[in-house]
Amino acid sequence: QVHLVESGGGLVQAGGSLRLSCAASGRTSSSYTVAWFRQAPGKEREFVAAITGSGASTNYADSVKGRFTISRDNAENTVYLQMNSLKPEDTAVYHCAANSFIANNWLRTRTGSYNYWGQGTQVTVSS
Repeated sequence: QVHLVESGGGLVQAGGSLRLSCAASGRTSSSYTVAWFRQAPGKEREFVAAITGSGASTNYADSVKGRFTISRDNAENTVYLQMNSLKPEDTAVYHCAANSFIANNWLRTRTGSYNYWGQGTQVTVSS
């Protein structure tokens, strides 16, 4: 079992930055693919970014490319999401998710590809 805990959310003005953290414990593995998803009120959960175990491969939703950066520190069992130039439409609960290595780029963007989920952290961007 893998336990994921997100932190770093908060209230920020448009144009500001936040860094989210996803700390893993339990049967963690540096080979796991980890992703960030977000869910706004009344909307479905959507893919934000993903990173493979080595960090060699990353994926981003078009809506966050150039603004968000996903990274990981395997020594600390932590994955980060640096969010810059935040917009009000980025407001959502952000969840991290993990599973064994996911080779296919499309599968990394699907919620069904991940077995382990955190409870989420709220990000609110004011205009």
